Amino acid sequence: MMRRRPPPLLFDVALVVAALLDIWVHVDSEDHVAMACALLAAFALLLRRHLPLLTYLLALPATLVTDAVFATLAALYALATLTRHRVLLAGCAAVFMISDTTAWSWPTPEFTDPMNSSDLITITYSLATAAAPVFLGQLVQARRELALRLSEITEARESERQLLAQSVLAKERAQLAREMHDVVSHQVSLIAVRAGALQVGSRDPETKRAAADIRRLGVQTLDELRHMVGVLRAAGSRPTELTPQPSLAGLPQLVEGSGVEAELRTDLPDDLPPTVQRAVYRTVQEALTNVHKHAPGARATIGIGHTDEALYVVVTNSAPSLPALPLPGAHHGLVGLRQRAELLGGSVTADLTADGGYELRLELPAQDTS
Repeated sequence: MMRRRPPPLLFDVALVVAALLDIWVHVDSEDHVAMACALLAAFALLLRRHLPLLTYLLALPATLVTDAVFATLAALYALATLTRHRVLLAGCAAVFMISDTTAWSWPTPEFTDPMNSSDLITITYSLATAAAPVFLGQLVQARRELALRLSEITEARESERQLLAQSVLAKERAQLAREMHDVVSHQVSLIAVRAGALQVGSRDPETKRAAADIRRLGVQTLDELRHMVGVLRAAGSRPTELTPQPSLAGLPQLVEGSGVEAELRTDLPDDLPPTVQRAVYRTVQEALTNVHKHAPGARATIGIGHTDEALYVVVTNSAPSLPALPLPGAHHGLVGLRQRAELLGGSVTADLTADGGYELRLELPAQDTS
């Protein structure tokens, strides 16, 4: 867990207070010149983020006339964290060392003697004192730059990972599009062609109607497959419009083209939300598909209406008059309808009727129809 840094203003106040404590310990209040220089150095620290060099120059006189050097060292550290000019930093450290080792007896200074062992120790100590904030500031600057570079590298690697994932996804979609085009579309085309041949060559009216339905559905499936192939091949390019979602306006056409003898009775407002319209449409579509697959020859009744409390869809079919064909199915239709209804706050029920038929019922709350 990362530690939160203190607010900048609070840190500035703490730094100034520390400088004032240093003044209180090392500066005689009767020495007005020294006190003025020391106070200037302390409050100049408030400028160190924006004007680090000026802050150091304002704090330097305090080092010449007092022993309160905290503010000057803090200003030197701030300058070292914000500049890469190492010659400037070396010069500022040297000036601090000279100022710190020069004992001012106002108005004439007394310089230390480098040849004296005691003074040499003082000079070495002052030089180390000046070098410490410079090295520490440069270290902090290097750490900050390193963190920035690591952040940039991390972002670059994440972008590269996303590009690689998109590339893999695009290849998979392209491969899927080829399979759909080369295999599925080809087989559906053959179904449509054979159905057309059967429609033309058959003399039985019922067979001709069934062949016509198969041919029409095959052509519609081909159109949808072509659109899906186009969507898959558009990976990585501009967004592709999906097939328009169904609405209540398409119910008569759906019932007419279902291949099931069905009666549609509907009494719904025209301003239903699109999600509700899709739920109604998909329920009717799934019910008619199940009648066509599992109850051939059965008649269906579709009732759609609403009360003050709920909107309902009831699809009932009679018992089949012909044997059902063994058609493949994943048995996910009713599961999908129930999930869609639950998202809208409703429910789907399905059960056998007393006469051997089947009833599928969708109920949605009335508030979802507003």
